[in-house]
Amino acid sequence: MDWITNLFTTQDSVAHIVLLYSIVIALGVYLGKIKIGGISLGVTFVLFAGILAGHIGFTGPTQTLTFLQDFGLILFVFMIGLQVGPGFFESFGAAGIRLNMLSVVAILLNIGVMFGCYYLFFDTSNPNNLPMMVGTLYGAVTNTPGLGAANEALSSLESYDEAPVIASGYACAYPLGVLGIIGATLAIKYFLNISFEKEEEELQAKEDENPHEKPRVLHLRVENAFITGRNLMQINEFLKRDIVCTRLHHNGEVTIPNRDTVFALGDEVIIVCAEADTEAIKSFIGPETETDWHVEDEKQPLVSRRIVVTNSKMNGKTLGSMHFSSVYGVNVTRITRQGMDLFASRNHHFHVGDRIMVVGTEENVNRVADVMGNSVKRLDAPNIATIFVGIIVGILFGSMPFAMPGMPVPLKLGLAGGPLIIAILIGRFGYRIKLVTYTTTSANMMLREIGLVLFLASVGIKAGNGFWETVVSGDGLKYVGTGFLITIIPILIVGTIARLRYRFNYFTIMGMLAGTYTDPPALAYANSVCNREAPAIGYSTVYPLSMFLRIFTAQVIVLFCCGVL
Repeated sequence: MDWITNLFTTQDSVAHIVLLYSIVIALGVYLGKIKIGGISLGVTFVLFAGILAGHIGFTGPTQTLTFLQDFGLILFVFMIGLQVGPGFFESFGAAGIRLNMLSVVAILLNIGVMFGCYYLFFDTSNPNNLPMMVGTLYGAVTNTPGLGAANEALSSLESYDEAPVIASGYACAYPLGVLGIIGATLAIKYFLNISFEKEEEELQAKEDENPHEKPRVLHLRVENAFITGRNLMQINEFLKRDIVCTRLHHNGEVTIPNRDTVFALGDEVIIVCAEADTEAIKSFIGPETETDWHVEDEKQPLVSRRIVVTNSKMNGKTLGSMHFSSVYGVNVTRITRQGMDLFASRNHHFHVGDRIMVVGTEENVNRVADVMGNSVKRLDAPNIATIFVGIIVGILFGSMPFAMPGMPVPLKLGLAGGPLIIAILIGRFGYRIKLVTYTTTSANMMLREIGLVLFLASVGIKAGNGFWETVVSGDGLKYVGTGFLITIIPILIVGTIARLRYRFNYFTIMGMLAGTYTDPPALAYANSVCNREAPAIGYSTVYPLSMFLRIFTAQVIVLFCCGVL
């Protein structure tokens, strides 16, 4: 039986390392599924499983743990960047700017409350207390990438060889952080006497006040010789306007044209276009006709279908320029990118891989599917090279030093910030340099989760050795309490301002607060009490900027404050 003993005790063997991570990750994932009060900690429980393993001495070589920790962090934040990148610059509309500013205020308040608690309740002469508070901050706001950024920044300071205290603070604050976000959001509802029913009625009223652009149906006779012998696709490209030809009357026969249908002089067509394009289209094709050759179709039932954007010509086109309602007779109700719902604004840019929910008659929905591509097979091939090219550029960018006054060492975006920013940029603008950035939602989630569990397991195992003494025998309960204050105070302040000052719908506020804290359980709760898309819109509007600021401020706090101790 010596082989079993060696397997668990010989730390420098590959089998031991693989066994260690497999046990920690599997145990953490399964325990994370246990719900208490309807809420679970999810994959974050891997951190606690790692702490337990480190505490009982089930560990590995420090160099190996550090490599897996950093590689997992890079993979995790890079895949997040690819996910949020396309919506990052689109989240700054009129209402989006207000929501993002409120989100920024909440992030600054989190930091302010953290420093307030640090100076009020802790011994500032102890150099470990401030890093512990930084960990508490990121546990309180349930932001794991911020924990990684802070951990990496602290390790770069010569006065700190290791940074287990950050993970300890995170572990203290995280459980109550998850509960506190939902609880504080509900407290706003009761303090301000908000009714769920009235908020839903208000959302419906606003939707009714904003009808889609009015369509125009034209019965035209083809009298432009330029059109003769050209097909519908060529005519569309020449016009540079969105039109739909629903019927063609040629030689006494009425047909439904497609992109290859050829026009001839004297043909009569039914064109659907936006009201603003009416005169230009009439001038190009020919005059209106009152000939009653069109037989009205029986009213067709509406269908809804999820269409995948696979036509490369759609890359970069905006939703507003497509005139879906007026030209195609359909409504786009939802846009999903990398598993994340995006606000379907007129300025939304389509990317290959986007999934749009289209509602209309089956005939019109089929037309939209034809235009957008809707060929899932084109998306099956993974774009692994793009990911690693982006990581290379991200590491180079993250390693560039930026000297800032007052900092003991130059600021570097590091292994978290560099890849994150590059991923955001290529996720949004990669198509301009012919870089295919699309990965399926399942592939993105798989790579992201693998990176996350490797990072959490590594941090937990390294922190486990002194966790019990740091938390239980020391000021553990004090960190739990201060973490709870860091969670709820900014929510109560910002949520109240968003309601009383800016009159945002309560469901939008719920989504905005969940996005600010990058907390999926809070969004899931908001979606469970609202039948509309307001929480998802609020979440996706502020999530990209919030994620970036959480990671960036983590490094600034550590390098600027811990570096001067």
